[in-house]
Amino acid sequence: MAGSRENIQGKRDSVVKGELGEDRDGDGADTENLWSSLLGEVQTSRSSQLPSSKCLLILGDKESGKTTLIAKLQGNEDPKKGSGLEYGYIDVRDEYRDDHTRLSHWILDGDSAHANLLNFALTEKNYEDTTVLINVAMTTPWNIMDQLQNWASLLQDHIDKLTLTSEQVKQYQSASWHRWQTYTEPGDELETLASSPTKRPSRTVMDTGDELEPLPEGTLARNLGLDLIVVINKTDYMADLEKDYDYKDEHFDFIQQAVRKFCLQYGASLFYTSVKEDKNCDLLYKYLVHRIYHFPFKTPALVVEKDAVFIPAGWDNDKKIAILYENMHSVRPDQYYTDVIARPMAGIGRKPQAGREVEVVAEDEQQFLSRQQQYLAQGLPPSQGQGGAMPPGVQKTPDRKVVGSPGVQGSPKKMDPSAVKPAGATTSEGVLANFFNSLLSKKTGGMAGGAAGQPSSMTGLSPGQAGPPPKGGSPQPDDYKAAVRSDAAAELDRLTRNQKKSVSNSSSVEGTGGTSLPANSSDC
Repeated sequence: MAGSRENIQGKRDSVVKGELGEDRDGDGADTENLWSSLLGEVQTSRSSQLPSSKCLLILGDKESGKTTLIAKLQGNEDPKKGSGLEYGYIDVRDEYRDDHTRLSHWILDGDSAHANLLNFALTEKNYEDTTVLINVAMTTPWNIMDQLQNWASLLQDHIDKLTLTSEQVKQYQSASWHRWQTYTEPGDELETLASSPTKRPSRTVMDTGDELEPLPEGTLARNLGLDLIVVINKTDYMADLEKDYDYKDEHFDFIQQAVRKFCLQYGASLFYTSVKEDKNCDLLYKYLVHRIYHFPFKTPALVVEKDAVFIPAGWDNDKKIAILYENMHSVRPDQYYTDVIARPMAGIGRKPQAGREVEVVAEDEQQFLSRQQQYLAQGLPPSQGQGGAMPPGVQKTPDRKVVGSPGVQGSPKKMDPSAVKPAGATTSEGVLANFFNSLLSKKTGGMAGGAAGQPSSMTGLSPGQAGPPPKGGSPQPDDYKAAVRSDAAAELDRLTRNQKKSVSNSSSVEGTGGTSLPANSSDC
């Protein structure tokens, strides 16, 4: 009985274990299928997201605006320049699909000696994912074409060193050819395709079955198989070129046509940007994400404003460039570039010396007045003496000699014999002496003698020393100004009357001494 019971219990255990095992195997299969489906869905959705392998390669000479431009695209307001090969990234967000990625960028130093560092930035693996920006600056327009040719040659030399097969090179060149030919004006394509969040324009995606039509002569003659963009930075400097170097519109048209011909040869786009004035910076960002991630882009070519030009790849041709020739009157488009846009003799990237404004340092007022007082005390006109001739802007004119100075406050009746002027000198210089002395006294806070003060006492005063105060105490500043104005008005009135008398009767003028001053200012 005991043995039979054990056998029965063992069968039950085996049955239970088998059932549990079968149940566990079923649950495991269902779980595995669930994870496989989830991974498949993630992989499928991931393929429609923004790729993370795209990158920019930034080339250009020093001071061409590379770092500042990329910082503007990043939203960085405090860019810092580095050396060698710099790495960074730009955040890219797709608002339609709520997706974002990072666009990597490499900035190569402007010194061509660092060209070997391109081995890290442009390789066989990321060749088709790389977009190249060649930067030049409008601050040195005479160097633009040389710099473009130098960087294009340097890039070509590096590509030749890469271990790319002939099939790969042909494929990359065909892709560039296809992008150029399939360009469509934003207004010509369907609005739904351009703005739909789920359907991207398919014109930038290459169809291997399409046959490529032959391009016009000179277009893509140097096809590198890369998406190339030429950026001319610092276009705000055009105003300085017009002012300091006498550049005209035809010079800027000549520069533009030469650069556009270069872009035709390499299948490149063209941007004129100014970070300082924020011109075309946002447009460049939108164009980059359009070319790299196929975002919608609705801006056509811009050729009206000379400092904000935009030429997309595939839009330009020789006929459109020839429109610029109509503006060129003194230059020809076939002239050598540096013959028209010549390097200035005054220096590279600097304003010529002739264009600079000379800084004028004004002489101290007290020194000037004291020197004039010494000239007058010696009987010399203010334009003579040790100081030489006075500046042209303050030389006395004949009219001023007749009218005299409006700042007269005393009469020169009681003149020191040593201070008497030589024969032929007009007595209006004595009026000038009193005027300068009054300015000196006013500057130091006192008065230089009364209305009948001795001029001889003025000659012994230093530039900062005030004359003796008049009897009765020093007047207040307002009373002093009123006295000066009244004396000046009386003197001017007296001189005007004498002039009228001399016109009516010249003989009477000779008899009365002409413009002789009265014995005292109270005579007026």
